[in-house]
Amino acid sequence: MLLLAVGTFLIFNTVTTLSSSYWLTMGARFMSGVAAGLAWGILAGYARRLVPAELQGRALAIAMVGIPVALSLGTPAGAWLGSMMGWRVPFGIMAALAIILFIWTWVAVPDLPGQQADRRLPVWQVFRMPGVRPVLAVIFLWMTAHNILYTFIGPFLQLSGLTGNVGLILLIFGIAALVGIWITGMLVDRHLRHLVLLSLAALAAVSVVLVAGMREQIVVYVAVIVWGWSFGGASTQMQTAAADSAGNHVDVVQAMVTTAWNLAIASGGVTGGLLLNNAGAVSFPWALLTFMAVALIIAWRAKKHAFRPGARGGPVK
Repeated sequence: MLLLAVGTFLIFNTVTTLSSSYWLTMGARFMSGVAAGLAWGILAGYARRLVPAELQGRALAIAMVGIPVALSLGTPAGAWLGSMMGWRVPFGIMAALAIILFIWTWVAVPDLPGQQADRRLPVWQVFRMPGVRPVLAVIFLWMTAHNILYTFIGPFLQLSGLTGNVGLILLIFGIAALVGIWITGMLVDRHLRHLVLLSLAALAAVSVVLVAGMREQIVVYVAVIVWGWSFGGASTQMQTAAADSAGNHVDVVQAMVTTAWNLAIASGGVTGGLLLNNAGAVSFPWALLTFMAVALIIAWRAKKHAFRPGARGGPVK
């Protein structure tokens, strides 16, 4: 499945690079998104199977380090290459990298066995398992809040006169996110609940600070650092919590995590666009605060099954 995902990504990024048809290009982008979603849905379970139970959280942190790096460095790098050399160049580079990744995966990544059919639960039954729904709800609320600000960071930075520094802001965000990944990787197997609550509270605090000082440049820079740190560990924390809640059905729940995450990306874009058109960018911190307050309450209350205190044990049976 991993090779299929990488191979599909390779094929349709190549089509995008060479296409002269609008509809063919849009179809290729759709299939590239399908491939990316498939890869994201299986990588967490794959990474966890490679190591003993006590190291699963750390393995997930390492495997998922590419997500914030891609968001904070890859996106502006692709935009810069596109502006300098044409939009086809970034897609060609991605296709070339996919060739290298396909060969590397084929040669180096072990072929781990999948879950036996007689032990696999239907999606609906996994969704109803205690702890799964609170984790999915927190993912949706957290990532919707994040994407409201991240998607429309340009208009928001106009309030403080930092529009010309979007690249620098994203770089600072990315560096802070890497610190967040490093901290999460060290602590996630012993302090998952504390990390989740602290990360949610940190973004809620960022929202409060931005409400009061969104027009002050130094306040925005500090807020971006804390925001980046809190986002860096989000993928590892949420996927670890979801996998713990689902036990042996980790692959099914990770597909749900991917769906919730991408729905939140869409939700953040739609919500942010509506807020920008109707209330302006000054409304973003208030929206973030609302979403994060609800997410924090859900995570705090989901102590028994979703975000349990103490060190992580083996998979839930």
